[in-house]
Amino acid sequence: MSKPSNIAIIGAGLVGSLLSIYLRKRGYQVTVFERRGDMRKKGAEGGRSINLALSNRGIRALEEVGLAEPLKKVAIPMHGRVIHDRKGNLGFQPYGKQGQYINSVSRSGLNIVLIDEAEKLGVQFLFDARITHVDLEKTSITISRQSATGSGQDVTNFDLIIGADGAFSAVRGALQFTDRFDYSQDYIDHGYKELTIPAGAGATFQIEKNALHIWPRESFMLIALPNPDGSFTCTLFFPFQGNVSFDKLKNDSDVHQFFAETFPDVLKLMPELLKDFNSNPTSSLVTIKCYPWVRNKTVLIGDAAHGIVPFFGQGMNAGFEDCRILNELLDQHQENWTSVLPAIQELRKPDTDAIAQL
Repeated sequence: MSKPSNIAIIGAGLVGSLLSIYLRKRGYQVTVFERRGDMRKKGAEGGRSINLALSNRGIRALEEVGLAEPLKKVAIPMHGRVIHDRKGNLGFQPYGKQGQYINSVSRSGLNIVLIDEAEKLGVQFLFDARITHVDLEKTSITISRQSATGSGQDVTNFDLIIGADGAFSAVRGALQFTDRFDYSQDYIDHGYKELTIPAGAGATFQIEKNALHIWPRESFMLIALPNPDGSFTCTLFFPFQGNVSFDKLKNDSDVHQFFAETFPDVLKLMPELLKDFNSNPTSSLVTIKCYPWVRNKTVLIGDAAHGIVPFFGQGMNAGFEDCRILNELLDQHQENWTSVLPAIQELRKPDTDAIAQL
């Protein structure tokens, strides 16, 4: 495979945007296709963010593209977990040694920084562009686009297609129709719902700023990550069905009573609890495994290849590590993609399977 001059990345999320920066810095012509609208104009998809915990594995990749320091300025260090029991007692569990921490970052804020940087470098982004077909033999994609003047379809050929389009990847969908392609998805019994602890008077933090807060309750939990504006993004991980579950919270009275009994110290911090609970979606949690990640000149990366549940905060960090290692392989193999593509899956498959199992 000769050096590709024209690369398509499917998905303008965190991993696709970061990878486009890496590749553009190496001199490749890169086009990124995203089925959703431009979040810089339309705003991020509400109720699904789950603030991200950026750890050293993710930071190493950002350092290589020169974005670690700008993002650290808007990230909030979390030096450990603050555990809240039912009586409101607090316990602190440090992350590692003194001075070590992970960082709370906004998913949409980080994504916007990456898209802006990629565009500055010359990456082309096409939003509202849904991929309806991927031809693995011709290395072409069929794009359905909506605009003010109507809709239409275009078929475009590329030298290389990279599927960075998440757990429900259209690119992986094309690979699933090929021979000897292994694929599994495993939904857990819990879903999640995003809630908010707003900032206090004067944009102050109502609970400890530099910590990841957890309310563990045996079979479910609530977590809270800090935001620069003094608020906390909270996520309730909760069974879909059972004696204590989303299924049992049928009205506002049920929700209020559940929080009053289970998270009494949180209830007084959430004046918009019922509004958030009713308006934000209840979303599923799934683990994705597949192999091979490569067919001809098409490759999967990030959640498209190895989606995991968010409890260790390693999905984004693992995807960023994919990008960093792919870049290293391009150095090692002098841009020889014939060697790079099988190498990335051989290196990353065992590691991503391990974090999913853990």
